[in-house]
Amino acid sequence: MSNELIINSTPTEVVTALISDKKLVELMRERNDSQFSVGDIYLGKVSKIAGSLNAAFINLGYEKDAFLHYYDLGPQFSSLNNYTQGALSGKSKVSSLMYFKMLPDIPKNGKIQEQIQQGHNVLVQIAKEPISTKGPRITSQITLPGRFLVLIPFAEKIAVSQKIRTPEERDRLRKLLDQIKPKGFGLIVRTVAEEKSAEEISADLNSLVAKWEECFNNLKGAHAPKKVLGEMGRTSVAIRDTVNASFTNIAVDDEVLYEEIKEYVHTIAPEKESIVKLYKGAAPIFDHYGVDRQIKSTFGRTVGLQSGAYLIIEHTEALHVIDVNSGTRIKSKNDQETNALDVNLEAAAEIARQLRLRDIGGIIVVDFIDMYNAENRAKLFKQFKEMMKNDKAKHHILPPSKFGLIQITRERVRPQTVIDTMEKCPTCNGTGEVEPSFMIVDKIENALRFIVTGQNEKGVTLLLHPFIYAYINKGFLGSSISSIRSKWKRKYKNGLDIKELDSLHFLEYKMLNKRGEEIKLK
Repeated sequence: MSNELIINSTPTEVVTALISDKKLVELMRERNDSQFSVGDIYLGKVSKIAGSLNAAFINLGYEKDAFLHYYDLGPQFSSLNNYTQGALSGKSKVSSLMYFKMLPDIPKNGKIQEQIQQGHNVLVQIAKEPISTKGPRITSQITLPGRFLVLIPFAEKIAVSQKIRTPEERDRLRKLLDQIKPKGFGLIVRTVAEEKSAEEISADLNSLVAKWEECFNNLKGAHAPKKVLGEMGRTSVAIRDTVNASFTNIAVDDEVLYEEIKEYVHTIAPEKESIVKLYKGAAPIFDHYGVDRQIKSTFGRTVGLQSGAYLIIEHTEALHVIDVNSGTRIKSKNDQETNALDVNLEAAAEIARQLRLRDIGGIIVVDFIDMYNAENRAKLFKQFKEMMKNDKAKHHILPPSKFGLIQITRERVRPQTVIDTMEKCPTCNGTGEVEPSFMIVDKIENALRFIVTGQNEKGVTLLLHPFIYAYINKGFLGSSISSIRSKWKRKYKNGLDIKELDSLHFLEYKMLNKRGEEIKLK
């Protein structure tokens, strides 16, 4: 298996595509103006106690208050609260927990008003980004994730990832951490720590302890609401959590981001630094690597499968429904049961991919094609679970019901990725009326004249659908002597470049400035 990260940076967001064996499996969007990020730590102020919900609403400085349930306070909340107040008042001078006196755990089934009151300051961490009309979900069980370890303040437990199955390796890691773990902190050993040296793991631990010290220093004299420690951007998190020996390429089209990523990869995996590449091609990076084409073919309501079968994906407020249809696959010469099994197994692989790709969370119901053989149903369930193993989001899959439905719950920590793949009619723009087709060339030239002459923009690149490009380049008779392209180049001398882009629809065109940024035309 080979993996690639393709990173497209624009003025408004950074989009990261994870490609596995040439197939798009994850798409992560990080807006430059994003208010919240999972993992950010805030000093918040209690704005309201909701006793009936056993929860509180916390002001983090944004339009919607965050939601904090009693169960999300964590057993060590009293210790955290005491530590926070000490840092705010200046009574605590150092971040270390070595000499900090731990308080007893709070009751498992207590009342939130027994722990906090309106107007109190609390240290919290974003657990879920705002979704729909809801504010962010937060927790006071602070965790600091690194490449190999997760640091948990006010705990003493050491836990090793269950995916590290070798008893000898588990024992080695436990003994190592017993020796180097600072007092007052718990640790979770991540799967990627397997076979890593003591030096690498110790360096990761030191960086996490330094993060905690930064959080403490930012707390001194702080006034709520305030962000005291920010999680890395989703691009860096993706690199931290996914880059391993199977990665062959990390391509990025922004020089500043390229330098940041290269430096970060050098820090966490020096042997992988050479796979980070700066893309300088003429075509947009997602077009060059075929990402745009995959996005448009996989984010629609209907998703086709290679065999001719297809999925229909619908969303409601309460749950997501996926229907498996045999389509043209029904023409196969195999019997109905064999056909159903083949289609279901193929669909299971695509559904596992779609859940990651769209980041679908909550309740998901999949209506597979009915199978009467119990062994086939068991085979489908087993293979579906196997295909979901690469999904890092927490999930639970139930066996097929008597109606042939498989139910899934999948962790939802941020809004679902939704991309509108439907294109507006290129000739009528949704009006139902069509303008004369010969006017497209005049329309493009008018836009060119405005950009080049009116705004004195230099180094303009005009992107066209291949058919329109061919017509403008050579004309339909194949003569380039007096082509529209040559006329435009003579007429607009500010470095006009004309290129084709097959991801555009037929009469769509785009113009880029000399920095490669799209010039928006009203």
